[in-house]
This record gives sequence, structure tokens and C-alpha cells, in this order.
Amino acid sequence: MSKQNISETIIALEKAAMQAWLNGNPSPFLALYSKDFTYFDPSLEWRLDGWNKIEKLYESMRGKAKIDQFEMIKPRCTINRHHGCTDLQSAHSTRGYALERKLYRGVSSGRQCRMENYSLPHFTH
Repeated sequence: MSKQNISETIIALEKAAMQAWLNGNPSPFLALYSKDFTYFDPSLEWRLDGWNKIEKLYESMRGKAKIDQFEMIKPRCTINRHHGCTDLQSAHSTRGYALERKLYRGVSSGRQCRMENYSLPHFTH
């Protein structure tokens, strides 16, 4: 698979997962994450290490985290031999703008997200 195809696959998976999140369904995001997934979010007191912890967080939000629309602004995925790194800025109509960075390994499958950094939404006035 070419770097371009891998990049497009990863971005498409992220978009599909976000579409499900619009209705409070975290399952597509959880399906992307590896068992040793690490989640950094400034709204949380501690970093979450391991898939089980992110699953617990996301399941606590199932059906509650409803967003009426979102847009990915200039998504970028940098690919090397073993890893892919996505940089996403997303606009949420109810939450403002957020920045995300995710590191994927085993990029030929595009399905093993190992780490995510998430910024707090920035609201526009």
C-alpha cells in the first residue's frame, strides 16, 4: 500500500469514527485503538494508559456526547516505514475548535492507533 493510500485510509477511518461520535457512539474510535493505547487530555487529571481505561471513559460518555456537526480542517497524515502520525484540527459547532495528534503503528493496516494528544476546544466569539 502506498503512503498516499495509507494516509487516506487513516483519515477516512478518523472521519468515520467522528461521524459515529456525533451520535454518542464511541465504538469506531475504540476499534482503532491498540491495547497499549495512551490518551493525553488536558481536561483529565491523569494520562490514561491502556485500552481498558479509554474504553471506560468513552463508555461513560456513550449516548451523551452529542455534537450536531464537525469539520476536519486540513487533516494531515505523515507516514514513515512503521508509523503514521495524523494532525487534525476539527471544528465542532457546539464545542469550538480542537487539535488532535495521533500516532499509528503498523500503518499498512491503518488500524492501530497507539497514542492520542487532545487539546481543549477553543471557542470562537
